[in-house]
Amino acid sequence: MIWSRVTDLRVPQSGQEPFNGAIPPTRQPPTVDGTPTLTVNQLLDEAPMSRFHRRAVLISGMGFFTDAYDLFVIGTVAAILKLQWNLSTTQTSWVTGAAILGAFVGAFAFGRIADVLGRKNVYIIVAIVMVIGALASTFAPNLIFLIIARFVLGLGIGGDYPVSAVMMSEFSNRRDRGRLVGLVFSMQAVGLIVGPLVGLVLLKSGLSSSLTWRIMLGLGAVPAATVIYFRAKMPESPRFQSRVKGKSDRAAAELQQFAGGVIDTSSSANVNARLMGLREFLSNPRMILLMLGTAGSWFLFDYAYYGNTLSLPSILSEVSPNATLVTKLVLTLALFVVFAVPGYMLAVWKMDKIGHRRLQFIGFAVMAVSFLTLAAFPVLTVNVAPFIAIFGVSYFFTEFGPNTTTFVLPSEVFPVNMRTTGHGFAAGIGKLGAFVGVFLVPVLETHIGLRGLLLVSGVAAILGFALTSVLPEPSGRSLEEVSGEDEPSVTPSH
Repeated sequence: MIWSRVTDLRVPQSGQEPFNGAIPPTRQPPTVDGTPTLTVNQLLDEAPMSRFHRRAVLISGMGFFTDAYDLFVIGTVAAILKLQWNLSTTQTSWVTGAAILGAFVGAFAFGRIADVLGRKNVYIIVAIVMVIGALASTFAPNLIFLIIARFVLGLGIGGDYPVSAVMMSEFSNRRDRGRLVGLVFSMQAVGLIVGPLVGLVLLKSGLSSSLTWRIMLGLGAVPAATVIYFRAKMPESPRFQSRVKGKSDRAAAELQQFAGGVIDTSSSANVNARLMGLREFLSNPRMILLMLGTAGSWFLFDYAYYGNTLSLPSILSEVSPNATLVTKLVLTLALFVVFAVPGYMLAVWKMDKIGHRRLQFIGFAVMAVSFLTLAAFPVLTVNVAPFIAIFGVSYFFTEFGPNTTTFVLPSEVFPVNMRTTGHGFAAGIGKLGAFVGVFLVPVLETHIGLRGLLLVSGVAAILGFALTSVLPEPSGRSLEEVSGEDEPSVTPSH
């Protein structure tokens, strides 16, 4: 279906619900010779789910698979290196946390750069940085070199968070935006599974442990290198082109080509938007509240999630002291396959119907109950089966909840010329929480035990629930409406 004007929208695609042609009153378009026209933003908001959406999900998702694989494979690598290099607990934490610390810096830096230079340029740069970091990690001759290489890798990973989320958000329609951005994030599930699988295959293959961890780290460069080519073929975000750079005609032309005829932008309208400057953004009470809600809830979530996940081999050792590394990998893989993956899938399927903010409330609530239950009853932390069952429930609602929504919400609530800046700030603070968790969880486990650290995680989930309340509900609304941007004045393009 090719469509350009509101009247054309009345013809549904095969297999799609008919669209009644109605545009919400706040977004009524101007007319040319009595015929309504739409801006590029409005065309994207009302576009049916199409092939170009799936292509954008795949390109963004490939990068995010790399992010997840590189971040989570290090738990197994650190367990190998702790024995091979005789590392202390602090040294092991640096191996585990270096990439997360890099992600903290990269999210801030590249998030801001993407609002200045454009999403596409940074989209490619962060993939190149990930390749460099992964390859350098593979050939690390010593601990210091490995930590630096992992930090460089983390810079690329951190930069990929805001750009992948915002790029997908700005290409999405308003009805399916949560699902589409969530699909990008759900590639983390594939990374979670592939990491332990690669570790199991290599450990069972008879290869030396020294070669095993290098191969595990080096494989992260492969998808990152692949994604560079595909990202170079994508156009700049049409919303960024039209509303920030003032190039509505170019945005329309590139969108029509990328959409492959699904969207006809030949009669689209130009946009003259009032944009918020950085100083105004940082002094605006509403923006401060949005940053508090997105960054604060992400910090608290990542503290619990990364702290527990990357320390999972150590946690499982306390629950089952005689378990081998292979057994721990099998249990970790079981947690991901049985609980995490279905959580991702259900979140993608139901997010737009439930509501993005509401889903975050649900996830934090169940996480809190799960962690506090494990902390309250000693018997649950000394028997593998009940521990895995309840911890698994927390994992399910982690994915069917804040692990997905903390990624989606910041891509929706900020104005277009501050969107990657805002998302980068939230992601950076989130990764700071992860870094704190990586270092603090082993210390807490030593001093207050497994039940004590689970109690702290439960409190973090309660606080995350509270901070979610300051955020708006973006589900089903346009990005411009959610972010509070001024309604654009429009003129027909020629």
